[in-house]
Amino acid sequence: MQAPRLLPTAVAALSLFSSVVALAQDASSLERVTVVGSRKTLPAASSTETLVPVDIYSMSKVTEGGGQFDLAQSLQYLSPSFNSTRQTGADGADLIDSAALRGLGSDQTLVLVNGKRRHTVALVNLFGARNRGTTGTDMNSLPLLAIDNVQVLRDGAAAQYGSDAIAGVINVQLKKKAGCEAVAGYGQYSAGDGKNYLASAYCGVKLAGGTLGVTGEWQDRGRSNRADPGNPRTIGDTKVENKTLYLNGEFPLAGADKVYVTAGAQDRDASSAAWARNGDDDIPSRNSAAMYPNGFVPYINGKIQDRYLIVGWKSVVAGWDTDLSQTYGSNKLRYNISNTLNASIANKDLLAGGKGISPNQFDAGGFGFSQATTNFDVSHFFPDLLGGSNIAFGAEYRKEKYDIVAGEPGSYIDADGVGFGGNAGSQGFPGFQPSDATNKSRNSQALYVDWEANLTPALTLDAALRAEHYSDFGSTTTAKLAGSYKASKEWLLRGAASTGFRAPSLQQLYFSSTFTDFISGKPLDVVLAPNGSKIANAAGVPSLKQEKSKNVTLGFTFKPSADTALTVDLYQIKIRDRIVLSGRFDEDNYPKLGAILQGLGVGQAQFFVNSINTKTEGLDLTASTRARLGAGQLNTFLALNVSRTQVTAINAPAALKGFEDVLLSERERLFIEQGGPRAKATLGFEYSQGAWTSEAKVIYFGSQTQGTFSGPPVPNLHYKPKASMDLGLSWQATPALKLSVGGNNVFNVKPTRQNPDETDNGFYYDSVQFGLNGASYFARAHYRF
Repeated sequence: MQAPRLLPTAVAALSLFSSVVALAQDASSLERVTVVGSRKTLPAASSTETLVPVDIYSMSKVTEGGGQFDLAQSLQYLSPSFNSTRQTGADGADLIDSAALRGLGSDQTLVLVNGKRRHTVALVNLFGARNRGTTGTDMNSLPLLAIDNVQVLRDGAAAQYGSDAIAGVINVQLKKKAGCEAVAGYGQYSAGDGKNYLASAYCGVKLAGGTLGVTGEWQDRGRSNRADPGNPRTIGDTKVENKTLYLNGEFPLAGADKVYVTAGAQDRDASSAAWARNGDDDIPSRNSAAMYPNGFVPYINGKIQDRYLIVGWKSVVAGWDTDLSQTYGSNKLRYNISNTLNASIANKDLLAGGKGISPNQFDAGGFGFSQATTNFDVSHFFPDLLGGSNIAFGAEYRKEKYDIVAGEPGSYIDADGVGFGGNAGSQGFPGFQPSDATNKSRNSQALYVDWEANLTPALTLDAALRAEHYSDFGSTTTAKLAGSYKASKEWLLRGAASTGFRAPSLQQLYFSSTFTDFISGKPLDVVLAPNGSKIANAAGVPSLKQEKSKNVTLGFTFKPSADTALTVDLYQIKIRDRIVLSGRFDEDNYPKLGAILQGLGVGQAQFFVNSINTKTEGLDLTASTRARLGAGQLNTFLALNVSRTQVTAINAPAALKGFEDVLLSERERLFIEQGGPRAKATLGFEYSQGAWTSEAKVIYFGSQTQGTFSGPPVPNLHYKPKASMDLGLSWQATPALKLSVGGNNVFNVKPTRQNPDETDNGFYYDSVQFGLNGASYFARAHYRF
C-alpha cells in the first residue's frame, strides 16, 4: 500500500477521534439499528424520513405466500428500480440470473449481507439482452426463508461503501430470531412445464445467551420450452437444482461485547440448452452424420459452488461502538457439456476410416472468484453535538482472486487441422484452453469518515469521504453530501450529491475464451481476448482503469397520516470511462488483426475497453395507503421507476480512432441504453378480512428497443409496453398454518413478437421485460412451530 495516498484521511480520522472522545465517555447507551445509507446507530427511521431514497421490503409475506420462489424474481416484482430477467440461449448467463438497479449494469450495484460486502460471481455475462460484459451478484444463492428484510438504497454510495455502489446498494438482512417455520411450495407454467418444487425450513435456537438462525432450502426448477413443434431448440428456463444452508447468529460476551457469525453454502446444478446444430449443412463442420444425422441440441451443464462467511466482534471502547469483522466469499462455476461432440475429432476419425465418432460429453473447465474483506468500523452518536451528531470512521482491506481452469483437451482441440473439416472444441460451449488459464489476485485498502448532524430540528446533513488504493490500478477518493429539511410535520425535502467509482473487475481484466456465437442463425467462432494479451495489444487496447461517476438526487416525501405515504425522487448519474465489451473486430473491419485471427482459427475478436461515457436520468415514485373497507382492511401500493440512459461519448483509444462504429455498434449501444425497460411500475392491492387475504398486483413494463444483427436498413426491434397481473389468495387455516394459491402473469402476456433471425436468442419472443414463458400457477404452505 502506498501510505502517503491515504495519510491525509487517516490523520483527519484520528484527529476527529481524539477531539470528541471525552464526549463519548459520558454519552448514554442506546438501542442500535442501522438502515443502509446511514451510519447512524439509532432506532431506524422510516423510508419517508431517510436522507436518501431507501425502500425496505419485509420478506415475511413473500416467503409465506408469494408466487416467486427465489430472491431475484421476488424483487423483480416488488421493486420498480430492480430488474432481473431470466435469459435463454445465453450460455453461462442462463445459469445465473443477473440483477441491476436503475437501468445500469449489474456490476454497478453493490450487494451487502447484514451490512457486509458480498462477493460477485465468477461469471462474465457475454450473451443475453441484459448486463452484457458485466459481472454481478447471485441473489439466488440466498434462501428466501433466511431473509428478514431487503433494503434498497437508490442512490450512489461509493463514498460510504466503496467500489460498485454507483447505481445503489442492496442490503439483505438475515433473520436471527427465535422460533421455527417451514415452507413447501409447488409451481408450474400454464403450458405444463417448468415445474418448480420448494422445501425450506428455518429454526432460531437460543444458544450461549444469543440466537442462532439455521435455514435449509432445496429447490428444483424444471426446464421450460417455448419452441414451436418441429423446432429442435429448447427455449425457456434453465433446469436448476439448489441445495442451500445458512447460519446467522449473534452472541453476547462480557459487558457490551458481542460476537456474530454468518455462514452459508449453496451447491447448484444447472443445465441450459444451447443452439441446435443441424443434420445437413452443419456436417462435417459442427456435426457428424454417424452421431446426430437429424441434428442435436447440446446442453451446457454448470456446477456452481457458492460459499460465504462473516465473523465479527462488536464492542464499546471509551464510549465508541466498534465493529471488527472478517468476510470471505467464493463462487466457482465448472462446465460439463453433454449431448455434444467435437466435430474435428469426429471428422479425423472418419478420414482415418472410422465411423466419424467423437465423445459426446466434455469437461469444459471453468472459473472461480474469491474475496476476503477485513473491516474495522467505529461510530458514536452525540446527542448534544450540533443538535445530535453521528460520527463514524473506519478502514477496510480486501483481497480478491480470480482463476480460469482449462477443460479436457477434447473440449477445445482442433484434431483435423485449423480451418479444415470439423470445427474445434465441444459444440455448444468450447472448453477453456491452456492459454486461457489464469490465476490472478489483487488487494485494496480504504479509509472512510462519515459525519451526520441534526443542525436544527428540521435540518439534517451527512458528509462522507472515502479514499481507496488498489494494487493494480491506483488510488481514488470519493465524497458525498446529503441532506434533508423537514418543511412541516408532513413534508420532507431531501437531496444528495456524490462522486463514485467502480474498479475494473478481475473477471473483466483477465477473462479469456473462444466461443461460438450465432449471427442471424449462422455460427461464427469468436475470441474474447483479455487485457494485455497479444490480440488486445495488437488492437491497441490500453489497460483498463476505473469508471468514475457523479450522482445527484433531489426529492421529497409526504406523510399526511400514519396510513398514507408518498416519496418522489429525481436522479441523474453520469459515468465516465465506462467499461464495456467492444464490438466484434475482424479482418474486414480491422485488417491489422486479420493474420492473428486466422492463425487462431477464429473469425472475430472483442475486448473489454473503457470506451464510453453515459448519462442516466430518472424518476422514482412510491405511494402507499391503508384503509378500512367493509369488515376488512385494504392496503394499496404504487411504485414507479422511469429512467433513460444515453451514451454521450465514445472514447476510442488512439489505435482505434475511426473505428468507433465497430467499437460500439448500434446494437451494442442499445443493449447499454435499453437493456431493461425504460419504465417499470407496480400497482398492488391487498385486502384482508379475518383469516383470508387476497392480493392483486399489476406490473407494467415500459417499451424497449434493441438492435438487429443485420443493422440498417433492417429496422430495430421495438418491444411495446406490456402489463402482467399476479393474483394470490391466502388462508390462515390455524394460528400456525397458512395456505396460499395464486397465479403470475395470469393473462399469459408475452413480449412483442419479432423476426427470430434478428433477436438475441434466435426466437420470436426474446428474453426481455418479464420473459417469454407466459402464465404460471403456484401453491404454498407455511407452518410456524
